[in-house]
Amino acid sequence: MLTDNSTYNVGSDRGRIPAEADAVSRLLAVAVSYHLKGAREEALKVLEGVDTNIRPEDAAEVLSARGHVQFELGRYQDALLSYTQLANVRPNDATWRFNLGLSLQNLARYADALESFRKSLSLGAKPLEPHVAIGTCLLHLNRHAEALESFDAALELAPDSEPALFGKAAALQTGWEFDEAAAIYERILARNPKAEGSLINMISLSMQRKDYDRVQSYAERLLEIHPNALAALEGLAAAAFAREDYPAAAKCSGQLTEVAPNVYDHWFNLGVARYKSGQVREAIAAYRHATEIRADAIFAHINLAVAHEELGELPQARAAYQRASLIAPDRADLQFHLAWTVERSGSVDEAESLYEKLAASNPESGNAWFRLGYLKLARNDYRASAEAFENCLKKRPEWPEAEINLGLSYARLDDYDRAESTLEKLLLRQPQAIDALRGLAAIALKRPNHEKALEYHQRLLEAGEMTPEVLYNSGLLSQQLDKLDDAAGFYRSALEVQPAFAEAMLNLGHVLEVLGHKDEARDYWVSALQTKPELARGYFN
Repeated sequence: MLTDNSTYNVGSDRGRIPAEADAVSRLLAVAVSYHLKGAREEALKVLEGVDTNIRPEDAAEVLSARGHVQFELGRYQDALLSYTQLANVRPNDATWRFNLGLSLQNLARYADALESFRKSLSLGAKPLEPHVAIGTCLLHLNRHAEALESFDAALELAPDSEPALFGKAAALQTGWEFDEAAAIYERILARNPKAEGSLINMISLSMQRKDYDRVQSYAERLLEIHPNALAALEGLAAAAFAREDYPAAAKCSGQLTEVAPNVYDHWFNLGVARYKSGQVREAIAAYRHATEIRADAIFAHINLAVAHEELGELPQARAAYQRASLIAPDRADLQFHLAWTVERSGSVDEAESLYEKLAASNPESGNAWFRLGYLKLARNDYRASAEAFENCLKKRPEWPEAEINLGLSYARLDDYDRAESTLEKLLLRQPQAIDALRGLAAIALKRPNHEKALEYHQRLLEAGEMTPEVLYNSGLLSQQLDKLDDAAGFYRSALEVQPAFAEAMLNLGHVLEVLGHKDEARDYWVSALQTKPELARGYFN
Protein backbone atom coordinates (compact mmCIF):
# COMPACT_ATOMS: atom_id res chain seq x y z
CA MET A 1 0.00 0.00 0.00
CA LEU A 2 1.31 3.46 -0.91
CA THR A 3 1.54 5.94 1.95
CA ASP A 4 0.59 9.59 1.56
CA ASN A 5 1.62 12.88 3.12
CA SER A 6 -0.32 14.83 0.48
CA THR A 7 -3.06 14.05 -1.99
CA TYR A 8 -0.84 11.82 -4.19
CA ASN A 9 2.58 10.27 -3.84
CA VAL A 10 4.10 8.72 -7.01
CA GLY A 11 5.89 10.24 -10.25
CA SER A 12 8.06 10.36 -13.54
CA ASP A 13 9.45 12.91 -16.03
CA ARG A 14 8.74 13.15 -19.77
CA GLY A 15 7.15 16.36 -21.15
CA ARG A 16 8.42 19.92 -21.20
CA ILE A 17 5.51 22.33 -20.61
CA PRO A 18 6.61 25.53 -18.73
CA ALA A 19 4.70 25.79 -15.45
CA GLU A 20 4.16 28.48 -12.87
CA ALA A 21 2.76 27.56 -9.49
CA ASP A 22 -0.84 28.34 -10.48
CA ALA A 23 -0.40 26.49 -13.75
CA VAL A 24 0.82 23.45 -11.82
CA SER A 25 -2.25 23.61 -9.64
CA ARG A 26 -4.52 23.76 -12.68
CA LEU A 27 -2.79 20.76 -14.29
CA LEU A 28 -2.98 18.82 -11.05
CA ALA A 29 -6.69 19.62 -10.88
CA VAL A 30 -7.18 18.25 -14.39
CA ALA A 31 -5.24 15.10 -13.51
CA VAL A 32 -7.29 14.61 -10.33
CA SER A 33 -10.52 15.01 -12.30
CA TYR A 34 -9.47 12.28 -14.68
CA HIS A 35 -8.37 10.08 -11.80
CA LEU A 36 -11.69 10.47 -10.01
CA LYS A 37 -13.44 9.25 -13.15
CA GLY A 38 -11.17 6.20 -13.30
CA ALA A 39 -9.34 7.53 -16.37
CA ARG A 40 -5.86 6.85 -15.05
CA GLU A 41 -4.10 6.82 -18.41
CA GLU A 42 -5.44 10.31 -19.19
CA ALA A 43 -4.46 11.52 -15.73
CA LEU A 44 -0.95 10.17 -16.26
CA LYS A 45 -0.62 11.90 -19.64
CA VAL A 46 -1.39 15.22 -17.99
CA LEU A 47 1.09 14.62 -15.18
CA GLU A 48 3.85 13.41 -17.50
CA GLY A 49 3.44 16.62 -19.52
CA VAL A 50 4.42 18.82 -16.58
CA ASP A 51 7.96 20.20 -16.50
CA THR A 52 9.45 19.38 -13.09
CA ASN A 53 12.22 21.98 -13.35
CA ILE A 54 10.15 24.19 -11.09
CA ARG A 55 9.96 25.08 -7.43
CA PRO A 56 10.88 22.05 -5.30
CA GLU A 57 7.51 21.97 -3.55
CA ASP A 58 5.68 21.99 -6.90
CA ALA A 59 8.05 19.41 -8.37
CA ALA A 60 7.45 17.18 -5.35
CA GLU A 61 3.69 17.50 -5.81
CA VAL A 62 3.89 16.54 -9.49
CA LEU A 63 6.35 13.71 -9.01
CA SER A 64 4.28 12.35 -6.13
CA ALA A 65 1.10 12.32 -8.22
CA ARG A 66 2.86 10.93 -11.26
CA GLY A 67 4.48 8.10 -9.33
CA HIS A 68 1.20 7.29 -7.61
CA VAL A 69 -0.67 6.77 -10.89
CA GLN A 70 2.22 4.88 -12.48
CA PHE A 71 2.22 2.55 -9.47
CA GLU A 72 -1.54 2.01 -9.74
CA LEU A 73 -1.12 1.13 -13.42
CA GLY A 74 1.57 -1.43 -12.55
CA ARG A 75 4.33 0.58 -14.25
CA TYR A 76 6.73 -0.01 -11.42
CA GLN A 77 9.89 0.88 -13.32
CA ASP A 78 8.42 4.28 -14.22
CA ALA A 79 7.20 4.73 -10.65
CA LEU A 80 10.70 3.91 -9.42
CA LEU A 81 12.13 6.67 -11.60
CA SER A 82 9.55 9.17 -10.30
CA TYR A 83 10.24 8.25 -6.67
CA THR A 84 13.98 8.38 -7.20
CA GLN A 85 13.60 11.93 -8.56
CA LEU A 86 11.32 12.75 -5.65
CA ALA A 87 13.83 11.41 -3.13
CA ASN A 88 16.43 13.71 -4.71
CA VAL A 89 14.10 16.67 -4.23
CA ARG A 90 13.28 15.68 -0.64
CA PRO A 91 16.07 13.29 0.45
CA ASN A 92 14.96 13.18 4.09
CA ASP A 93 11.27 12.52 3.50
CA ALA A 94 10.24 9.18 5.04
CA THR A 95 7.08 8.84 2.94
CA TRP A 96 8.84 9.01 -0.43
CA ARG A 97 11.50 6.60 0.79
CA PHE A 98 8.77 4.15 1.71
CA ASN A 99 7.06 4.50 -1.66
CA LEU A 100 10.41 4.07 -3.38
CA GLY A 101 10.76 0.80 -1.47
CA LEU A 102 7.32 -0.35 -2.64
CA SER A 103 8.33 0.20 -6.28
CA LEU A 104 11.56 -1.73 -5.75
CA GLN A 105 9.64 -4.51 -4.00
CA ASN A 106 7.24 -4.89 -6.92
CA LEU A 107 10.25 -5.14 -9.24
CA ALA A 108 11.53 -8.04 -7.06
CA ARG A 109 14.56 -5.96 -6.04
CA TYR A 110 14.14 -7.04 -2.45
CA ALA A 111 17.59 -6.14 -1.11
CA ASP A 112 17.26 -2.57 -2.45
CA ALA A 113 13.68 -2.35 -1.20
CA LEU A 114 14.80 -3.51 2.25
CA GLU A 115 17.36 -0.72 2.39
CA SER A 116 14.75 1.84 1.33
CA PHE A 117 12.21 0.68 3.94
CA ARG A 118 14.84 0.80 6.69
CA LYS A 119 15.81 4.29 5.56
CA SER A 120 12.18 5.42 5.76
CA LEU A 121 12.00 4.01 9.30
CA SER A 122 15.16 5.88 10.32
CA LEU A 123 13.69 9.09 8.86
CA GLY A 124 10.73 8.85 11.20
CA ALA A 125 8.05 7.00 9.23
CA LYS A 126 5.19 5.60 11.24
CA PRO A 127 6.72 2.21 12.08
CA LEU A 128 3.88 -0.27 11.50
CA GLU A 129 3.92 -0.43 7.69
CA PRO A 130 7.76 -0.28 7.37
CA HIS A 131 8.12 -3.19 9.82
CA VAL A 132 5.66 -5.26 7.74
CA ALA A 133 7.40 -4.26 4.49
CA ILE A 134 10.84 -5.06 5.93
CA GLY A 135 9.59 -8.48 7.08
CA THR A 136 8.15 -9.17 3.61
CA CYS A 137 11.47 -8.35 1.93
CA LEU A 138 13.36 -10.53 4.39
CA LEU A 139 10.99 -13.41 3.61
CA HIS A 140 11.75 -13.05 -0.10
CA LEU A 141 15.46 -13.05 0.76
CA ASN A 142 15.01 -16.36 2.66
CA ARG A 143 15.84 -14.74 6.01
CA HIS A 144 12.72 -15.93 7.76
CA ALA A 145 14.10 -15.68 11.32
CA GLU A 146 14.81 -11.96 10.84
CA ALA A 147 11.45 -11.59 9.10
CA LEU A 148 9.73 -12.96 12.20
CA GLU A 149 11.41 -10.28 14.31
CA SER A 150 10.08 -7.55 12.00
CA PHE A 151 6.53 -8.94 12.03
CA ASP A 152 6.65 -9.30 15.82
CA ALA A 153 7.77 -5.65 16.05
CA ALA A 154 4.75 -4.67 13.94
CA LEU A 155 2.42 -6.78 16.12
CA GLU A 156 3.69 -5.06 19.28
CA LEU A 157 2.38 -1.84 17.73
CA ALA A 158 -0.89 -3.34 16.42
CA PRO A 159 -1.66 -6.87 17.71
CA ASP A 160 -4.59 -7.30 15.32
CA SER A 161 -2.85 -6.01 12.18
CA GLU A 162 -3.86 -8.45 9.44
CA PRO A 163 -0.79 -7.72 7.25
CA ALA A 164 1.54 -8.28 10.21
CA LEU A 165 -0.28 -11.45 11.29
CA PHE A 166 -0.24 -12.75 7.73
CA GLY A 167 3.47 -11.98 7.37
CA LYS A 168 4.30 -13.75 10.63
CA ALA A 169 2.29 -16.81 9.57
CA ALA A 170 4.10 -16.87 6.23
CA ALA A 171 7.47 -16.64 8.01
CA LEU A 172 6.51 -19.51 10.33
CA GLN A 173 5.32 -21.57 7.35
CA THR A 174 8.62 -20.93 5.56
CA GLY A 175 10.39 -22.22 8.66
CA TRP A 176 8.22 -25.39 8.62
CA GLU A 177 6.42 -24.38 11.82
CA PHE A 178 3.11 -25.43 10.35
CA ASP A 179 0.95 -25.65 13.48
CA GLU A 180 1.80 -22.10 14.60
CA ALA A 181 1.34 -20.74 11.07
CA ALA A 182 -2.02 -22.50 10.62
CA ALA A 183 -3.28 -21.10 13.93
CA ILE A 184 -2.55 -17.54 12.78
CA TYR A 185 -4.14 -18.06 9.35
CA GLU A 186 -7.26 -19.43 11.08
CA ARG A 187 -7.29 -16.40 13.37
CA ILE A 188 -7.24 -14.13 10.32
CA LEU A 189 -9.96 -16.13 8.57
CA ALA A 190 -12.17 -16.10 11.67
CA ARG A 191 -12.22 -12.29 11.46
CA ASN A 192 -12.08 -12.08 7.67
CA PRO A 193 -13.43 -15.20 5.94
CA LYS A 194 -12.59 -13.65 2.55
CA ALA A 195 -8.88 -13.19 3.30
CA GLU A 196 -7.63 -14.68 0.01
CA GLY A 197 -3.96 -14.66 1.00
CA SER A 198 -4.65 -16.74 4.09
CA LEU A 199 -6.81 -19.19 2.12
CA ILE A 200 -4.09 -19.52 -0.52
CA ASN A 201 -1.40 -20.14 2.07
CA MET A 202 -3.59 -22.63 3.94
CA ILE A 203 -3.94 -24.55 0.68
CA SER A 204 -0.15 -24.52 0.31
CA LEU A 205 0.42 -25.41 3.97
CA SER A 206 -2.06 -28.29 3.82
CA MET A 207 -0.32 -29.59 0.70
CA GLN A 208 3.00 -29.47 2.56
CA ARG A 209 1.36 -31.51 5.32
CA LYS A 210 -0.18 -33.84 2.69
CA ASP A 211 -3.55 -33.16 4.30
CA TYR A 212 -5.55 -33.24 1.08
CA ASP A 213 -8.96 -33.11 2.75
CA ARG A 214 -8.04 -29.67 4.10
CA VAL A 215 -6.54 -28.73 0.73
CA GLN A 216 -9.91 -29.41 -0.87
CA SER A 217 -11.82 -27.57 1.85
CA TYR A 218 -9.75 -24.37 1.61
CA ALA A 219 -9.70 -24.55 -2.18
CA GLU A 220 -13.49 -24.71 -2.33
CA ARG A 221 -13.74 -21.73 0.04
CA LEU A 222 -11.38 -19.75 -2.16
CA LEU A 223 -13.37 -20.58 -5.30
CA GLU A 224 -16.51 -19.17 -3.66
CA ILE A 225 -14.72 -15.84 -3.35
CA HIS A 226 -12.69 -15.92 -6.54
CA PRO A 227 -13.94 -18.34 -9.23
CA ASN A 228 -11.12 -19.88 -11.27
CA ALA A 229 -8.49 -18.89 -8.66
CA LEU A 230 -5.28 -20.63 -9.74
CA ALA A 231 -4.27 -21.64 -6.21
CA ALA A 232 -7.69 -23.19 -5.63
CA LEU A 233 -7.74 -25.14 -8.89
CA GLU A 234 -4.14 -26.29 -8.33
CA GLY A 235 -5.10 -27.43 -4.83
CA LEU A 236 -8.13 -29.35 -6.11
CA ALA A 237 -6.00 -30.98 -8.81
CA ALA A 238 -3.37 -31.98 -6.23
CA ALA A 239 -6.05 -33.44 -3.95
CA ALA A 240 -7.53 -35.42 -6.85
CA PHE A 241 -4.10 -36.78 -7.80
CA ALA A 242 -3.45 -37.73 -4.16
CA ARG A 243 -6.61 -39.84 -3.96
CA GLU A 244 -5.94 -41.20 -7.48
CA ASP A 245 -9.18 -39.72 -8.80
CA TYR A 246 -7.70 -39.09 -12.23
CA PRO A 247 -10.93 -37.98 -13.99
CA ALA A 248 -11.32 -35.25 -11.33
CA ALA A 249 -7.63 -34.36 -11.70
CA ALA A 250 -8.11 -34.11 -15.47
CA LYS A 251 -11.12 -31.82 -15.00
CA CYS A 252 -9.22 -29.45 -12.66
CA SER A 253 -6.10 -29.51 -14.81
CA GLY A 254 -8.24 -28.76 -17.86
CA GLN A 255 -9.70 -25.71 -16.09
CA LEU A 256 -6.18 -24.58 -15.22
CA THR A 257 -5.14 -24.72 -18.88
CA GLU A 258 -8.11 -22.47 -19.70
CA VAL A 259 -7.35 -19.97 -16.92
CA ALA A 260 -3.57 -19.94 -17.49
CA PRO A 261 -2.98 -21.47 -20.95
CA ASN A 262 0.75 -20.75 -21.07
CA VAL A 263 1.77 -22.63 -17.92
CA TYR A 264 3.72 -25.80 -18.70
CA ASP A 265 2.84 -27.64 -15.47
CA HIS A 266 -0.88 -27.36 -16.14
CA TRP A 267 -0.63 -29.05 -19.54
CA PHE A 268 1.80 -31.69 -18.26
CA ASN A 269 -0.46 -32.57 -15.33
CA LEU A 270 -3.44 -32.67 -17.68
CA GLY A 271 -1.52 -35.19 -19.78
CA VAL A 272 -0.76 -37.34 -16.72
CA ALA A 273 -4.37 -37.23 -15.50
CA ARG A 274 -5.77 -38.11 -18.92
CA TYR A 275 -3.28 -40.94 -19.40
CA LYS A 276 -4.12 -42.37 -15.99
CA SER A 277 -7.81 -42.09 -16.88
CA GLY A 278 -7.26 -44.19 -20.00
CA GLN A 279 -7.63 -41.21 -22.34
CA VAL A 280 -4.35 -41.89 -24.11
CA ARG A 281 -5.13 -39.96 -27.29
CA GLU A 282 -6.21 -36.90 -25.27
CA ALA A 283 -3.08 -37.26 -23.09
CA ILE A 284 -0.93 -37.07 -26.22
CA ALA A 285 -2.56 -33.76 -27.15
CA ALA A 286 -1.83 -32.34 -23.68
CA TYR A 287 1.79 -33.53 -23.63
CA ARG A 288 2.32 -32.10 -27.11
CA HIS A 289 1.00 -28.73 -25.94
CA ALA A 290 3.36 -28.90 -22.95
CA THR A 291 6.34 -29.43 -25.27
CA GLU A 292 5.26 -26.43 -27.34
CA ILE A 293 5.46 -24.27 -24.21
CA ARG A 294 8.77 -25.78 -23.09
CA ALA A 295 10.68 -27.49 -25.86
CA ASP A 296 13.32 -28.68 -23.35
CA ALA A 297 10.78 -30.37 -21.04
CA ILE A 298 12.26 -33.85 -21.07
CA PHE A 299 9.50 -35.57 -19.07
CA ALA A 300 6.81 -34.32 -21.42
CA HIS A 301 8.72 -35.83 -24.36
CA ILE A 302 9.21 -39.11 -22.48
CA ASN A 303 5.53 -39.35 -21.50
CA LEU A 304 4.56 -38.46 -25.05
CA ALA A 305 6.70 -41.33 -26.31
CA VAL A 306 5.18 -43.78 -23.82
CA ALA A 307 1.65 -42.77 -24.82
CA HIS A 308 2.43 -43.23 -28.52
CA GLU A 309 3.95 -46.64 -27.72
CA GLU A 310 0.76 -47.69 -25.95
CA LEU A 311 -1.23 -46.87 -29.09
CA GLY A 312 1.28 -48.78 -31.22
CA GLU A 313 2.42 -45.56 -32.91
CA LEU A 314 6.09 -46.47 -33.00
CA PRO A 315 7.31 -43.80 -35.47
CA GLN A 316 5.84 -41.06 -33.27
CA ALA A 317 7.24 -42.73 -30.13
CA ARG A 318 10.64 -42.93 -31.78
CA ALA A 319 10.54 -39.21 -32.68
CA ALA A 320 9.64 -38.28 -29.09
CA TYR A 321 12.46 -40.42 -27.66
CA GLN A 322 14.87 -38.84 -30.13
CA ARG A 323 13.92 -35.35 -28.93
CA ALA A 324 14.29 -36.43 -25.30
CA SER A 325 17.71 -37.95 -26.09
CA LEU A 326 18.86 -34.69 -27.65
CA ILE A 327 17.88 -32.84 -24.47
CA ALA A 328 19.69 -35.34 -22.22
CA PRO A 329 22.29 -37.15 -24.38
CA ASP A 330 23.96 -38.71 -21.34
CA ARG A 331 20.85 -40.54 -20.12
CA ALA A 332 21.40 -44.21 -20.96
CA ASP A 333 17.76 -45.09 -20.24
CA LEU A 334 16.57 -42.77 -23.02
CA GLN A 335 19.13 -44.16 -25.46
CA PHE A 336 17.90 -47.66 -24.62
CA HIS A 337 14.22 -46.78 -25.09
CA LEU A 338 15.05 -45.18 -28.41
CA ALA A 339 16.90 -48.31 -29.57
CA TRP A 340 14.10 -50.57 -28.28
CA THR A 341 11.50 -48.55 -30.18
CA VAL A 342 13.62 -48.72 -33.33
CA GLU A 343 13.89 -52.50 -32.89
CA ARG A 344 10.15 -52.89 -32.44
CA SER A 345 9.64 -50.79 -35.56
CA GLY A 346 11.45 -53.50 -37.52
CA SER A 347 14.72 -51.62 -38.12
CA VAL A 348 16.79 -54.39 -36.57
CA ASP A 349 20.15 -53.40 -38.06
CA GLU A 350 19.76 -49.81 -36.88
CA ALA A 351 18.66 -50.99 -33.44
CA GLU A 352 21.67 -53.28 -33.19
CA SER A 353 23.95 -50.36 -34.05
CA LEU A 354 22.30 -48.20 -31.35
CA TYR A 355 22.67 -50.97 -28.75
CA GLU A 356 26.35 -51.36 -29.67
CA LYS A 357 26.95 -47.60 -29.25
CA LEU A 358 25.13 -47.58 -25.92
CA ALA A 359 27.02 -50.64 -24.65
CA ALA A 360 30.32 -49.01 -25.67
CA SER A 361 29.53 -45.63 -24.10
CA ASN A 362 27.82 -47.07 -21.05
CA PRO A 363 29.18 -50.56 -20.31
CA GLU A 364 27.04 -50.77 -17.18
CA SER A 365 23.87 -50.77 -19.27
CA GLY A 366 22.83 -54.40 -18.81
CA ASN A 367 19.65 -53.96 -20.83
CA ALA A 368 21.64 -52.79 -23.86
CA TRP A 369 23.88 -55.86 -23.61
CA PHE A 370 20.82 -58.11 -23.33
CA ARG A 371 19.08 -56.75 -26.43
CA LEU A 372 22.37 -56.82 -28.32
CA GLY A 373 22.86 -60.45 -27.34
CA TYR A 374 19.32 -61.30 -28.39
CA LEU A 375 19.78 -59.74 -31.84
CA LYS A 376 23.16 -61.43 -32.30
CA LEU A 377 21.61 -64.76 -31.34
CA ALA A 378 18.77 -64.21 -33.81
CA ARG A 379 21.26 -63.63 -36.62
CA ASN A 380 23.20 -66.80 -35.60
CA ASP A 381 26.26 -64.85 -34.43
CA TYR A 382 26.63 -67.14 -31.43
CA ARG A 383 30.06 -66.00 -30.31
CA ALA A 384 28.95 -62.35 -30.19
CA SER A 385 25.70 -63.26 -28.46
CA ALA A 386 27.59 -65.28 -25.82
CA GLU A 387 29.89 -62.30 -25.18
CA ALA A 388 26.91 -59.97 -24.79
CA PHE A 389 25.08 -62.26 -22.34
CA GLU A 390 28.32 -62.76 -20.37
CA ASN A 391 28.43 -58.97 -19.98
CA CYS A 392 24.82 -59.02 -18.78
CA LEU A 393 25.74 -61.44 -16.01
CA LYS A 394 28.72 -59.32 -14.98
CA LYS A 395 26.26 -56.52 -14.27
CA ARG A 396 23.60 -58.77 -12.73
CA PRO A 397 24.85 -62.26 -11.83
CA GLU A 398 21.35 -63.65 -11.23
CA TRP A 399 19.49 -62.85 -14.44
CA PRO A 400 17.48 -65.91 -15.58
CA GLU A 401 16.74 -64.70 -19.12
CA ALA A 402 20.39 -63.84 -19.74
CA GLU A 403 21.52 -67.19 -18.27
CA ILE A 404 19.14 -69.16 -20.51
CA ASN A 405 20.22 -67.28 -23.63
CA LEU A 406 23.87 -67.64 -22.69
CA GLY A 407 23.37 -71.38 -22.28
CA LEU A 408 21.69 -71.50 -25.69
CA SER A 409 24.56 -69.52 -27.25
CA TYR A 410 27.12 -71.94 -25.78
CA ALA A 411 25.07 -74.90 -27.02
CA ARG A 412 24.96 -73.45 -30.54
CA LEU A 413 28.76 -73.16 -30.35
CA ASP A 414 28.80 -76.89 -29.38
CA ASP A 415 30.29 -75.88 -26.02
CA TYR A 416 27.96 -78.23 -24.16
CA ASP A 417 29.94 -78.23 -20.91
CA ARG A 418 29.60 -74.47 -20.43
CA ALA A 419 25.99 -74.58 -21.63
CA GLU A 420 25.10 -77.23 -19.04
CA SER A 421 27.03 -75.46 -16.28
CA THR A 422 25.24 -72.18 -16.95
CA LEU A 423 21.75 -73.70 -16.99
CA GLU A 424 22.35 -76.00 -14.01
CA LYS A 425 23.49 -73.01 -11.96
CA LEU A 426 20.13 -71.42 -12.69
CA LEU A 427 18.30 -74.64 -11.74
CA LEU A 428 20.00 -74.66 -8.35
CA ARG A 429 18.25 -71.36 -7.61
CA GLN A 430 15.03 -72.09 -9.50
CA PRO A 431 14.48 -75.89 -9.64
CA GLN A 432 11.41 -75.49 -11.85
CA ALA A 433 12.84 -73.00 -14.37
CA ILE A 434 11.06 -74.30 -17.48
CA ASP A 435 13.34 -72.79 -20.12
CA ALA A 436 16.44 -74.06 -18.32
CA LEU A 437 14.99 -77.57 -18.16
CA ARG A 438 14.11 -77.43 -21.86
CA GLY A 439 17.61 -76.25 -22.72
CA LEU A 440 19.25 -79.01 -20.66
CA ALA A 441 16.94 -81.61 -22.22
CA ALA A 442 17.92 -80.40 -25.70
CA ILE A 443 21.62 -80.50 -24.81
CA ALA A 444 21.27 -84.04 -23.44
CA LEU A 445 19.67 -85.10 -26.73
CA LYS A 446 22.50 -83.47 -28.68
CA ARG A 447 25.26 -85.24 -26.75
CA PRO A 448 23.33 -87.75 -26.91
CA ASN A 449 22.39 -88.81 -23.39
CA HIS A 450 18.86 -90.24 -23.49
CA GLU A 451 18.74 -91.09 -19.79
CA LYS A 452 19.53 -87.50 -18.82
CA ALA A 453 17.22 -86.14 -21.48
CA LEU A 454 14.36 -88.26 -20.09
CA GLU A 455 15.15 -87.08 -16.58
CA TYR A 456 14.83 -83.42 -17.67
CA HIS A 457 11.59 -84.19 -19.52
CA GLN A 458 10.17 -85.77 -16.39
CA ARG A 459 11.16 -82.70 -14.39
CA LEU A 460 9.35 -80.57 -16.97
CA LEU A 461 6.23 -82.65 -16.44
CA GLU A 462 6.58 -82.30 -12.66
CA ALA A 463 6.85 -78.54 -13.16
CA GLY A 464 3.45 -78.57 -14.88
CA GLU A 465 4.55 -78.65 -18.53
CA MET A 466 1.97 -81.26 -19.55
CA THR A 467 2.16 -80.27 -23.20
CA PRO A 468 1.73 -82.74 -26.07
CA GLU A 469 5.34 -82.15 -27.19
CA VAL A 470 6.88 -82.86 -23.77
CA LEU A 471 4.70 -85.92 -23.32
CA TYR A 472 5.51 -87.18 -26.82
CA ASN A 473 9.27 -86.64 -26.34
CA SER A 474 9.10 -88.44 -22.99
CA GLY A 475 7.42 -91.34 -24.75
CA LEU A 476 10.01 -91.34 -27.54
CA LEU A 477 12.91 -91.32 -25.06
CA SER A 478 11.32 -94.09 -22.97
CA GLN A 479 10.83 -96.14 -26.17
CA GLN A 480 14.47 -95.66 -27.13
CA LEU A 481 15.51 -96.76 -23.63
CA ASP A 482 13.26 -99.84 -23.98
CA LYS A 483 10.90 -98.62 -21.24
CA LEU A 484 7.91 -99.62 -23.31
CA ASP A 485 5.17 -99.49 -20.69
CA ASP A 486 6.28 -95.98 -19.74
CA ALA A 487 6.46 -95.03 -23.41
CA ALA A 488 2.89 -96.23 -24.01
CA GLY A 489 1.71 -94.21 -21.00
CA PHE A 490 3.36 -91.03 -22.26
CA TYR A 491 1.94 -91.46 -25.78
CA ARG A 492 -1.56 -92.07 -24.40
CA SER A 493 -1.24 -88.91 -22.23
CA ALA A 494 -0.12 -86.91 -25.25
CA LEU A 495 -3.22 -88.09 -27.14
CA GLU A 496 -5.47 -87.11 -24.24
CA VAL A 497 -4.14 -83.56 -24.54
CA GLN A 498 -4.06 -83.56 -28.36
CA PRO A 499 -6.29 -86.33 -29.80
CA ALA A 500 -5.22 -85.66 -33.41
CA PHE A 501 -1.49 -86.12 -32.71
CA ALA A 502 -0.71 -88.53 -35.57
CA GLU A 503 2.94 -89.21 -34.66
CA ALA A 504 1.91 -90.18 -31.11
CA MET A 505 -0.68 -92.61 -32.58
CA LEU A 506 1.94 -94.11 -34.91
CA ASN A 507 4.56 -94.62 -32.21
CA LEU A 508 2.01 -95.90 -29.71
CA GLY A 509 1.11 -98.52 -32.32
CA HIS A 510 4.77 -99.55 -32.61
CA VAL A 511 5.06 -99.90 -28.80
CA LEU A 512 1.81 -101.86 -28.55
CA GLU A 513 2.94 -104.21 -31.33
CA VAL A 514 6.12 -105.04 -29.40
CA LEU A 515 4.07 -105.49 -26.24
CA GLY A 516 1.91 -108.02 -28.10
CA HIS A 517 -1.23 -105.89 -28.57
CA LYS A 518 -1.31 -106.18 -32.37
CA ASP A 519 -4.99 -105.45 -32.95
CA GLU A 520 -4.85 -102.29 -30.85
CA ALA A 521 -1.58 -101.35 -32.55
CA ARG A 522 -3.24 -101.73 -35.98
CA ASP A 523 -6.13 -99.49 -34.88
CA TYR A 524 -3.71 -96.72 -33.87
CA TRP A 525 -1.81 -97.03 -37.16
CA VAL A 526 -5.03 -96.69 -39.15
CA SER A 527 -6.06 -93.68 -37.07
CA ALA A 528 -2.63 -92.11 -37.62
CA LEU A 529 -2.93 -92.56 -41.42
CA GLN A 530 -6.44 -91.15 -41.44
CA THR A 531 -5.27 -88.12 -39.46
CA LYS A 532 -2.09 -87.59 -41.47
CA PRO A 533 -2.10 -89.51 -44.80
CA GLU A 534 1.45 -88.49 -45.68
CA LEU A 535 2.67 -90.94 -43.02
CA ALA A 536 1.85 -93.69 -45.55
CA ARG A 537 4.76 -92.64 -47.76
CA GLY A 538 7.52 -95.25 -47.74
CA TYR A 539 5.37 -97.96 -46.18
CA PHE A 540 5.75 -100.34 -49.13
CA ASN A 541 9.50 -99.75 -49.27
